[in-house]
Amino acid sequence: MRALKNETFFLIFWLLLLGLPTLAQAQADQKELVTRGQYIFAVAGGCACHTEPKGTHNAGARAFPIPLGTVYSTNLTSDKDTGLGGWTDQQIIDGIIKGLRKDGSRVLPVMPYGAYSGMAQDDLRALVAYLRSLKPVKKVTPDLKSPPLARSLGTAAWLQAFGTFYTSPATAPKGGIERGKYLTDHVAICGDCHTPRNSIGVPNKSLYMAGAGKNIGPLGQAIPNITPDKETGIGDWKRDDIAELLLKGTKPDFDNVQGLMEEVIQGAPHGYKDMRKEDALAIADYLKSIPAIKNKIQ
Repeated sequence: MRALKNETFFLIFWLLLLGLPTLAQAQADQKELVTRGQYIFAVAGGCACHTEPKGTHNAGARAFPIPLGTVYSTNLTSDKDTGLGGWTDQQIIDGIIKGLRKDGSRVLPVMPYGAYSGMAQDDLRALVAYLRSLKPVKKVTPDLKSPPLARSLGTAAWLQAFGTFYTSPATAPKGGIERGKYLTDHVAICGDCHTPRNSIGVPNKSLYMAGAGKNIGPLGQAIPNITPDKETGIGDWKRDDIAELLLKGTKPDFDNVQGLMEEVIQGAPHGYKDMRKEDALAIADYLKSIPAIKNKIQ
């Protein structure tokens, strides 16, 4: 009997010993995935909309005015009651690219899930891994302030008439202008602020990246024209000038950006400032390749 116990002990010992490299590799792979997700989060401007100014990072509750009320950003932390802790990986992905809540109801398109729908599958998986690593913060998202019909029928009608969704590729482009376009349109989503919208939030695609005045800009802020127009845009900027602004918030005239742009650069706590130089340059190359649009911002 004692011999049998010894054999069992040594069998378990060797099984554990053989399994350690596999476990260590799995932990290393998961750590690498979280690091990649943190980078995607940074290029997404640190999802700054989900942090109140001077509030707890990523805990949501930031107010955004809409025509019929006010909508509040959600808690992205891993808290099981008020954040994403009780969501499955697929539910989080569906929230990002489809605007679906855990219960299957639709988020108002104030969240740019249409643009995010073009994010690559491997980037989405990495982003979910990073979101799961966030320290849980118990903070309830305030209820949406708008008529009930505006939430259900209004959202469905808006998406049917104006929504644009993309096919999520398996992997993201690795470099060049295609990489810049991908990051600009589906991760950093520059057009969400720099393309003007009408009173019901429909983007004017004929003014893609041409900026918006205070009367129509997000949160009442003027948003600059970043097309290559030399008179009203950034046509005189070098590609390194654009990269410098993305990474440090400094313009060619040595002035610093303010407002929403400063928020996405600094992040919560990760933002554009953490972007790799080659990605900042890829975005710059893409912006210099789009049509120049004359649109003076007041």
